Amino acid sequence: MTDLTGKIALITGSTSGIGLGIAEHFAKAGATIAVNGFGTAEEITYVVENLSAYKGNQARFFPADLMDGEAAITLVNQVVNHFGKIDVLINNAGIQHVEKVEDFPADRWESIISLNLSSAFYTSKAAVPHMRRSGYGRILNIASAHGLVASPFKSAYVAAKHGVVGFTKSLGLELAEEENICVNAICPGYVRTPLVDMQIKDQAKVHNMTEEEVIREVILAAQPNKRFVTVEEVADLALYLCKDATRSFNGAALPIEGGWTAR
Repeated sequence: MTDLTGKIALITGSTSGIGLGIAEHFAKAGATIAVNGFGTAEEITYVVENLSAYKGNQARFFPADLMDGEAAITLVNQVVNHFGKIDVLINNAGIQHVEKVEDFPADRWESIISLNLSSAFYTSKAAVPHMRRSGYGRILNIASAHGLVASPFKSAYVAAKHGVVGFTKSLGLELAEEENICVNAICPGYVRTPLVDMQIKDQAKVHNMTEEEVIREVILAAQPNKRFVTVEEVADLALYLCKDATRSFNGAALPIEGGWTAR
């Protein structure tokens, strides 16, 4: 078991999907969670109360428009001002849009690049100085198998996730001489989350297929094990990377995708 008692973890996009699963795993391990993401007031209250139930955890919600770089920096500073430090930063927030390039809306391109890629730069820029002062830090960027390989009709998402992997490598080199601070990217294959459910609908439209056909012939066709990656599998890997024993994992892009990128 990884013990994160006393650690402060900011997890973007942690009100649903992979981010929420990671938040639950980290709360169970004793971390205090800074929650960020979309949702109604009732949904956010429910998430915060559930996370606060673990080991006396005092989870708190921090709203921020991560498509705005200054807002992303402010988010990190608010977490530090409230809790006194930041030990773990997990850049998980993301959106998707599926469309061929000539019909891809320019505003959707800009939004995907801003949220999926640029926000990780701004939050990391703000967090690293605090981690240097405390002598401990883990930055985990939730990339994607699409950060390692491409698929058609996902130009913005693939570009952003490749950028996340490149950013992780560069920042990893900058932090390489720090005793216990490192940054890595986790690259999941398809995880059944609300984001993937939206992709299934979009793919069905693009390919003129039923959603069941998309799952079988498009989505899981890429994953040799023919099943979705689970949220728990991704959360377990994220938790493992926060152990002191994983200090030598740095600047890595770690695939968890049933063998997809082994082809």
